[in-house]
Amino acid sequence: MEGASSRQQVAETEKATFFTKEELSKLKSNFETGGVDKIKSLINQKVSELDSTQLNIAVTGETGAGKSTFINAMRGLRNNDDGAAKVGLTETTMEPAGFPHPNFSNVCYWDLPGIGSTKFPADKYLKQMKFEKYNFFIIISAGRFKENETKLAKEIKRLRKKFYFVRSKIDADFDSMRKGGKEVNEEKELKLIRNNCCENLREAGIQTPSVFLISSFEQDRYDFNRLNKALEDDLPIIMKSIFVLAYRNRSVEIIQKKKKMLQKRIWMLATLSGAVGATPIPGLSAACDISILIGAITHFRKCLCLDEASLQRLAKTTDKSVEELKAVVKTSLLGEINTNIIVRLGWGATAVALSALEFGLYSIPVIGSIFGAGSSFLMTYKILTNALEDLTESAERVMKFAFGIN
Repeated sequence: MEGASSRQQVAETEKATFFTKEELSKLKSNFETGGVDKIKSLINQKVSELDSTQLNIAVTGETGAGKSTFINAMRGLRNNDDGAAKVGLTETTMEPAGFPHPNFSNVCYWDLPGIGSTKFPADKYLKQMKFEKYNFFIIISAGRFKENETKLAKEIKRLRKKFYFVRSKIDADFDSMRKGGKEVNEEKELKLIRNNCCENLREAGIQTPSVFLISSFEQDRYDFNRLNKALEDDLPIIMKSIFVLAYRNRSVEIIQKKKKMLQKRIWMLATLSGAVGATPIPGLSAACDISILIGAITHFRKCLCLDEASLQRLAKTTDKSVEELKAVVKTSLLGEINTNIIVRLGWGATAVALSALEFGLYSIPVIGSIFGAGSSFLMTYKILTNALEDLTESAERVMKFAFGIN
């Protein structure tokens, strides 16, 4: 019981701060002996880790199963968009091809050549693909379960890598049934397909297979959202943060998840911004690092899909103009972020009592102590908290307008 309690405590600590229990202990020790200046390098290192950790996702399966279309869907792109994975009726992938997320280059989907083609027979495929470089695998299948998919599952299991089995083109299957004159009970058919996939995977030695039935074109139906949730839940905390922030905004729930991830950065950025060496911002009494504030707000905007490139992509996929999308935004943070904007945000922050208890962070070692380190920390924290709240509300308004959600 004690071990389980300890593991839960570590998990809760990481969930709240991105730091392990041991890392927080080191921060606390350094802070007590040298103040904020002594913990700057440790916090800088963690912020750098959040921005640079690589997440490599391999998408594999037989030729024509819909791998490229799936990759494009996960990246929020249509098949004919610039930078989209090439889609064709014949084998289009000759070697592993990396497709970075359009907003986060450290999140990369790898389109592996289709197993079973004449160029990549199954008996050589597994040796050529260098499976060890990927964090996890998604096996895409279409139609009946095939022998090559069994071989893939066995090899990935042997390498002790996590994989998810995705049965694609469910919408096309049902359309084909209806065109053939069959009356389709989707719930019953989905159960039959799922059971068949699970049965075949269990015969291959996968005792608890993860099976998802999806349509890459109808992401709000079937298991597409459940797949994303499973991928998110199985990742370690840093990679989970990266994966969540790379989501396409399709619901209030997704936007709120992003907000929670970004909130965990704010105390670190406030510590860095308010540390020794910061200079006063004209119009504010607190000494803050203007570049950190501007960089953080710009990053928040990109993560919440409010940057210009994200709005352009959203406009293309929803038949709304960028001007229409921007018209529903009620924040001044979509334009250039400069000193004048920061000063206005600071004036808003001073109108609210700056209390450590307000943020509920005294329960976490180190952070509660830093709150007493000076007004610059509190001012930066409040400015970024207000900015994130503002941008989150704007992201929700844009998403609801774009997809016609009331």
